[in-house]
Amino acid sequence: MSVLGKTAAAMMAGLVGASLLWSAAQAQTTLRVVAHSDLKVLDPIWTTAYITRNHGYLIYDTLLAQDGDLHIRPQMADWKVSDDKLTYTFTLRDGLEWHDGQPVTSADVVPSIKRWAERDGMGQQLWQFVKELKAVDPKTVQLVLKEPYGLVLEALGKPSSTVPFIMPKRVAETPSNQQIKDMIGSGPFIFKQDEWKPGDKVVYVKNAKYKPRAEPPSGLAGGKVAKVDRIEWLSIPDALTAVNALIAGEIDMIELPPPDLFPVMKDEKNIQIYGWNVLGSQIIARLNHLHPPFNNVKARLAVLYATAQEDYLQAQVGDKDIYTVCNAPLVCGTPQAKTYGDLLIKPDLAKARQLLKESGYDGTPIVIMHATDLQSTNRLPQVAKAQLEKVGFKVDMQSMDWQSVVSRRAKKDPPAQGGWHMFFTTAVSVDAANPVNIFTSGGCDTAWFGWTCDEELEKARTAYSRATDDATRKALSDKIQDRITEQGHHLVIGQFKQYGAYRKDRMEGWLPGPVAVFWNISKK
Repeated sequence: MSVLGKTAAAMMAGLVGASLLWSAAQAQTTLRVVAHSDLKVLDPIWTTAYITRNHGYLIYDTLLAQDGDLHIRPQMADWKVSDDKLTYTFTLRDGLEWHDGQPVTSADVVPSIKRWAERDGMGQQLWQFVKELKAVDPKTVQLVLKEPYGLVLEALGKPSSTVPFIMPKRVAETPSNQQIKDMIGSGPFIFKQDEWKPGDKVVYVKNAKYKPRAEPPSGLAGGKVAKVDRIEWLSIPDALTAVNALIAGEIDMIELPPPDLFPVMKDEKNIQIYGWNVLGSQIIARLNHLHPPFNNVKARLAVLYATAQEDYLQAQVGDKDIYTVCNAPLVCGTPQAKTYGDLLIKPDLAKARQLLKESGYDGTPIVIMHATDLQSTNRLPQVAKAQLEKVGFKVDMQSMDWQSVVSRRAKKDPPAQGGWHMFFTTAVSVDAANPVNIFTSGGCDTAWFGWTCDEELEKARTAYSRATDDATRKALSDKIQDRITEQGHHLVIGQFKQYGAYRKDRMEGWLPGPVAVFWNISKK
């Protein structure tokens, strides 16, 4: 064959090869999503940010999981309980592997659970009753209690922040106050850290070796079947731009579009507005108890008496069919909730001004962190500023993206030195409905951001954890809520239902639940 002939043959072979690569690329299914926030913090134990929790559900797995009926089910492990209720034995199911091909063993589970328990409110409560957590053999873990505790399974199967994700031993041994860097998990998707561009794109690919449970998916339990090859979370901070991209078919779904854009999407025949979180969410304002003025209970109560929930909900949600005013520290509509008359609903400005005066407030501006890119809370700080200024507070509203809030809220420095006084967040109802949830803690340095230090509150939470009958639990739940209200622990701003939007001509299988999950979704 001549040199020219060899060159032509080589070119033809190259074209055929390129064609095959192109076909393979075309065959790959990609789900393009606008998530509710950009992802900058990767450790779902270090932070309670929901975007990091969602990231965790893609790449990690859990021992237990909550199904669609709020029951705890086996996930990575089955369990049995001793007759004296002191020993819980968990047996890992077959086929569990880390993304690097190594088997998941009990040696990974033990430090994972311990690290989680140091950070999570329910984990901290549980650990007061734990005598020992040990690996019996490579597939068996035993949790031994000092005395019976009624919330073991609820804690280990809790569906939302902070989730007890299981990580490799080398990762789980990272101190809980330090962020992990190794993103190896055992879940249905693999994080492509080399393609991660904060502010632009987050990429996950299907874990071909993942073996889902045989049961059908329900809530966060059952078979986690990855039906797409690749997931891309695209950062589009402007909500209208994201909606236009959905209408144009440039993306497949938006996790949390703002309700004021629902009419735009309802006019599009290929767009489905979907209530994926049927139990909805609670809006919360956290106050920093470490520094003046909110280290004084009267200043905190002044905020409560200045508050009109409807103003917040109208500004952020707008649609009365979607939001509900509710001043119960726990979630209205659940068995444990207790309400408090007009507090937080009809403001008492005279009482708020008197309490603020009695607190000795010196006029130092209140630093409110304003997350501009978070569609569930971005309009709340302006309302807070207006309401607080009515009763005599001065307000310094500092704008930043949500991930900057996530980092800054962990700082205990004085507000003038990079700290803060107040910020807003949301909690899915399953997070907020349990009286020993992370938001009710009074554990000082171990409490959630705001660092409430309240021995009486902690005693009530511990007593609730010990209680076994409904009447006693209800009485203690009321006591916890009374204490939260009397001390101005934090503010409840109300509740709202959560809706997403997707191209119904392009995808299907979005599972309802308290968390936006991406297994079971397929592309048409």
